[in-house]
Formats: sequence, structure tokens, C-alpha cells
Amino acid sequence: MSALTTQLKETPGALIECDDDPEAVYELLCAKGWSDGLPVIPPTPERVERMLGFCDRDLDQPVVRIPPRFGAATPVRVAANAVMAGCKPEYFPLVLLALEALAEEQYNLYGTQATTHPCTPMLIFNGPVAREVGLNSGHNVMGNYHRANAAIGRAVRLALVNIGAAIPGTGDMATAGTPAKFTFCVAENEAANPWQPLHVELGYPAEASTVTVVAAEGPHNVNDHESLSAEGILTMIAGTMATTGSNNAYYASQPVLAFGPEHAATVASGGFSKAQVKQWLFDHATIPMSRWSPDNIARRFRRRQAEQYANAPLDTPIHMWAKPDDLIVIVAGGAGKHSQYVPTFGVTRAATRALKRADGTLVKSVQELKRA
Repeated sequence: MSALTTQLKETPGALIECDDDPEAVYELLCAKGWSDGLPVIPPTPERVERMLGFCDRDLDQPVVRIPPRFGAATPVRVAANAVMAGCKPEYFPLVLLALEALAEEQYNLYGTQATTHPCTPMLIFNGPVAREVGLNSGHNVMGNYHRANAAIGRAVRLALVNIGAAIPGTGDMATAGTPAKFTFCVAENEAANPWQPLHVELGYPAEASTVTVVAAEGPHNVNDHESLSAEGILTMIAGTMATTGSNNAYYASQPVLAFGPEHAATVASGGFSKAQVKQWLFDHATIPMSRWSPDNIARRFRRRQAEQYANAPLDTPIHMWAKPDDLIVIVAGGAGKHSQYVPTFGVTRAATRALKRADGTLVKSVQELKRA
């Protein structure tokens, strides 16, 4: 018997007996509210221990405390959720990394967990470990099928529910929610990126492996098969971004533009740097104030943003985010003339963390974290 199994057996309430039958396990976990509604892999002590084989942390010390319950996310508890989600053990360091990033103050995890807005953590991975564990950055990058993307994102969501108590109607008050709450995990297509990848733009070395977390809505597609110029593609993207119902029009927030590789290549070949893309879209993704309802104009702009708009004429352009550099630009996906715009909760800022050992040194391969 392993040390972990012995510890769990000696801890009251740590183990629950159930018939060794997939349907019985599924029924039990759903009845307990410990599932996302989909079948899970039973988190037996043996499976949890295998998951922890890629963890160099103190297994009983919380990595973070997850609101709204502020539950202690110890590696053991997180590992149980990672098992349930279908993670391979080598995925586990990325699950912990994402939770650490979500706990950064600027992300506002309490607000994003409890809001009525349909937001969920979008996990954007960069660097060699993302490629090593098989995270998809190409075709269907925001969709189904690829195990690493599906399981890592799902493990984070299960931890937010099971450890943080983000339970619909009590801790999670989303009015309608989003299918992205099951999982929203991507890797940037660095090979197809004509600019610097996101983590390098943010000041990390290329050999670092990072996650950037964004409190995101589901992606909004930008279909443009006709434009032959950078300005043409950016015009279509700006039109998709400009919507009156977006929280990003009201708060100093950071929406995401995920260029498809073909769109990115056309825009870059037109002489646009990433900074110029951000400036162009900031200038052109605008809506006249008159497009909002009279109540929104009076309460949102005239009163809450009185310093800017108290006496502004109705044709004043409203920008979709506060300043050009707030837009996060990545490249993701496969062949095809589509890009994705991802609005956010608004009262939140993206947070980025690099994968490091417990001693603070960068991890270049997930195998470095494997326990002897």
C-alpha cells in the first residue's frame, strides 16, 4: 500500500466506497455534484498517486485557494480533479500552472467565478512544454477531439467547481453560461506566427513554457475569404469586434484576437507589426454612442464614465477597449480564412505564469518534474 493510499485511508471522509462499475461511479459523482455533467474517470488513490508523479510540490500545501469558497487547492485535491478530467500525469504541471495564474490578483477569480456574465478561463499555452505534451495549436484548436486541450481545460474547470464551489445557481451565477465552461484550452501556433509569440512579447524567453489566462466569452468567428489586403482583413475583424453588448466597451479589459494563420500571413505581408495591428483595430473597432439605448447612454456613459462622456455628442466613437495595447493578439488554428475574436468579462486582466520548479528555475521539459 502506498504512502498516499495509507494517508487517505486514515483521513476521515477522504475515501468513498462505490461499486466498481462506470455507471455507478458516474451516478454517484453526479449526485454529489462533483462532475461537470459528463462521465469521469474515478479518482482512486492509485490514479491520484500516478498523477502526482509529475509534481515537485508539497502535496499537502495549497497551491492556491479557489473562491468563492476559497477551498484549499492542494496538489492532491487538484490531482483528483485531473484524474476525473482524463489528464495524463504529464499534463498535471500545466493544470497547476493554470490555477496559479488564475489566482493572480488582476485576474479577479472571485468576480469571474461568481458573475452573471458567461465567462470562463481561456488558457493560452506557449513554449516547448505545450508542444511536448501534445497541446493542439492547429486545426480545430478551440474545438473538440484533442485530449491534452480537452483534459487540461476540463481539469481546471472541475477544480474551480469542486474545490472553489463554483456551482451553478450558488457560487456560479452565470445567467446563461457558455459551452466553453466545459473546457477552453489552446496552444498558440508559434510556427505559423509571423510576429513574436505571446510569451516572448510579454518578456519571457522563447524557451520558457507559459500559460496566459483570460476570463473569456466563447470565440466569435471572423469569416473573410475575399479580402486580399491587410486593411481588408482588419476591416472585417474590426466589424466583428464592434458590438454594443460587449463588456470590453465599458472596462479597461483585454480581449483576445486569435488570427488564423492565413489571415496573419496576409496582414504581416502587408507590413503590419503586431503593435500596428493593435493600433489599427483600436482606431477602427468603434461604435457611435448613439447606437446604445438611451438608458445605457444616460447611466453607463453620462454617469459612470462622466469624465469622458458627460457632455460628449452622440456621434462620439466608443472604442471596444481602453487603449491599443490592451488587445491580446495570438495566432491559432489551421488552414482556412477564419480568425477568432474572444471578448472578456471586462473587470479582469490577463495573467501569465511561466512553468518553474519549486526552486524557481524554468522547466524546459515536463520530464524534469517527474518524481524518482
